[in-house]
Amino acid sequence: MDSLTPLRAFRRIVELGSIARAADALDLSSAALSKQLRALEAQLGAVLIQRTTRRMSLTDTGRAYYAECCRLLDGFDMLEQSVRVQSGQVMGRLRVNAPLSFALSTLAPLLARFMQRHPLLQLDLSMEDRLVDAVGQGFDVSIRLSAELADSSLIARRLASLSQMLCASPAYLQQHGRPASTAELRDHALLNYSLAQADDGLQVPSEARASVNNSLMLRELLEASLGIGALPSFLARPAIAQGQLEALSLQDWAEPPRHVYVVYPTQRHLLPKVRAFVDFLAEELPAAMGGDS
Repeated sequence: MDSLTPLRAFRRIVELGSIARAADALDLSSAALSKQLRALEAQLGAVLIQRTTRRMSLTDTGRAYYAECCRLLDGFDMLEQSVRVQSGQVMGRLRVNAPLSFALSTLAPLLARFMQRHPLLQLDLSMEDRLVDAVGQGFDVSIRLSAELADSSLIARRLASLSQMLCASPAYLQQHGRPASTAELRDHALLNYSLAQADDGLQVPSEARASVNNSLMLRELLEASLGIGALPSFLARPAIAQGQLEALSLQDWAEPPRHVYVVYPTQRHLLPKVRAFVDFLAEELPAAMGGDS
């Protein structure tokens, strides 16, 4: 065991929020990982994680130690990668963050092809619909779906565009009618994506029948004829093509445009693994999104 192993183990426990999940990710037993954590705490003479039978939480010391661990481990990984830049080999661990629904519906087959193309690469994918701190959590690349990006500390590359499409099932429309304006939506059941930005959602003076924080779940509810809601086009178009949903056009509601960005910290943009992944997405993603570009 090298001196960095306990630090990497501690980092995975914090990131995954569970010793059991971290043990699975590291291909260790929970007992072995717990032993590593106890040994690290004994070496430091401090408790890093408060553990009970039901939950775990970082102590103040643990929180500060985690931040320093991320800085040191990322720096060491950068040093290793810089030695390999001359060869241009795509290798090492690529840490990617992406929205859950987008990753499952669109990104998954692309990631498989990218991994097949680069057999020396290790992928660490985190799927999270909420916006994360790419730098603070040590991601090499983060994929974001947004109207615009405000974080100037990151390099951002726009890969594709998408729209929000107002949808309902044919059965729902047959039973409740097809609205022609936002005012008519008052008489309908509305389904809402709770993490939508202010300019991304359907703004009508009516309480939603259901509010969910995942677009795939929202599509399931729409297909179950529970109401009307706005889906990103990469999820709406396949369902419309299969006859499970129909697109609605309201005379006073325009589909707000959004874009797919790949973002990464400035100090990582020259790493072969990051450069290769960004170039791959720029080449493959527009076609994978069908009608979007």
